[in-house]
Amino acid sequence: MSDSEKPKSPMEPMFLPGVENNPQPSAYLDSIRMMQASGAEYPQIWHMFAFRAEATTHLARFTQEMLREPGPLSPGVRELIAAYTSARNHCPF
Repeated sequence: MSDSEKPKSPMEPMFLPGVENNPQPSAYLDSIRMMQASGAEYPQIWHMFAFRAEATTHLARFTQEMLREPGPLSPGVRELIAAYTSARNHCPF
C-alpha cells in the first residue's frame, strides 16, 4: 500500500517511522488498518506489535495477564488505573 493509499488517521505519527511504516501481516496490522479506516484512535504500541510480533509476544502476554487474570482488582479497575497513568504521562491510551 502506497502512502497516498493509506487511510488518514487523526493521530500523530510515532517518533519511530521505521516501525510505523513497516508493519508485517498480523492481527495487529489488521486492527491498525481497521481503526485507521474508522478514524478512531488506537494504542500506538500496536505498531511495535505489528512490526516485530515475535519480539513482542512476551510483552503482549504479560500485559494481558496483568490486566485480565483473577485478582483483588477487577479488570475494569486495572484498565482505569492504566488509562489514568497514561494520561498523567501525556500518553494517549
